[in-house]
Amino acid sequence: MTPPDGATAVLREEHRLILAVAGVLEQLLDAQTDGEPLDIDAVESCSTFFRLFADACHHGKEEDLLFTELENHGLSRSVGPLAVMLDEHRQGRELVGGMAAALDGAREGDDGALRKLTRSGRGYIDLIRGHILKEDNVLFDMADNMVTGPACERLCDAYDSACEREFDGCTKAQLEGIAADLLERFA
Repeated sequence: MTPPDGATAVLREEHRLILAVAGVLEQLLDAQTDGEPLDIDAVESCSTFFRLFADACHHGKEEDLLFTELENHGLSRSVGPLAVMLDEHRQGRELVGGMAAALDGAREGDDGALRKLTRSGRGYIDLIRGHILKEDNVLFDMADNMVTGPACERLCDAYDSACEREFDGCTKAQLEGIAADLLERFA
């Protein structure tokens, strides 16, 4: 039986959580702009969440499972919407990597590292919001119309299996716990 919410329901749900954590990061960066010291530990938690949940878990399911299924239905990874999404995933990895690389220096009071951390964080927030908007309103609508019936069932089962693995030693539930903690503390 086809899942009632379609081939992208779980991915759309994960988008809500990613956007919520992006909102926390924005709040942290805005507080710094208003003269408060930046909560580096909280920013590090955001960075970890984005690296492991948004990228390794969520984007991993998109790239390895959904995009492969869409290729089976005639979409190309080298042009069109899949190529755009893959490029934005790459950009997101670079921005989160920039955040992670600047954490220690920012913690030690290095102004250049703090600027890099802030610039990378704000870049990621802007990128991920636009990216999710495109996926939710274009690509995922296409996917829900293309991947139906048994193909949808197989894809949704594969999502579940992908979530059973660990991401750099963390389970999906632990990563969701990082998000819950951030949202409880800052949202």
